[in-house]
Amino acid sequence: MSKQFSPVVLGKLGSTYGIRGWLRVFSSTEDAESIFEYQPWFIQQAGQWQHLELESWKRHNQDLIIKLKGIDDREAAHAMVNREIAVDSAQLPQLVDGDYYWKDLMGCQVVSVDGYELGKVIDMMETGSNDVLVVKANLKDAFGIKERLIPFLDGQVIKRVDLTAQLIEVDWDPGF
Repeated sequence: MSKQFSPVVLGKLGSTYGIRGWLRVFSSTEDAESIFEYQPWFIQQAGQWQHLELESWKRHNQDLIIKLKGIDDREAAHAMVNREIAVDSAQLPQLVDGDYYWKDLMGCQVVSVDGYELGKVIDMMETGSNDVLVVKANLKDAFGIKERLIPFLDGQVIKRVDLTAQLIEVDWDPGF
C-alpha cells in the first residue's frame, strides 16, 4: 500500500451470521448497497491497515451480510466484529458545490453568525430527517455547554462552509 493511502470509514463489520464465517455489515453510504462499489476494503489490525477480500455478499431481510475470503467459521468471523471498514478516499467521487463528505467537516471550527465560537466538529450523526453536527465546545464556554448537536440544514442553520479555512458558520443560539 502506498504512503498516499488516506482512509475514510464507510461502514462497520457487525455481528456474526451463521456458522460459516458470514458477518453483518453496517454501511454509512447513502444507499447501503453502495458500500460494495468501493473496493478494496481495509480494517485496522494492530495499528496497521489490513486488506480485506470480499468473497460474497447478499441481502438477508433488512441486513447486508458478507463472506470474507479466509474467514470460514463463526470463531474467525467473531474476531472481525465491530471493525470499521475503510477505503482509500481517492475512490470517492468528486462532489458538487454545497455537498460535503462527513470526513471533510471533522475538525472544522463552528461559529455563530454573531461571531460566537461554538467549538469544533468531532462527529456527525444521521437522524433520518437530517444529519447533525456534534460540536465539542471550547474549554471556556460561557454557557457551560460541553457539547452541542446542531442540525446540518443547509441555508436554514448552516450559512457557510469554508473547508479551506476549516470554518462552518451557523445561525444557532449559543445557549443551546
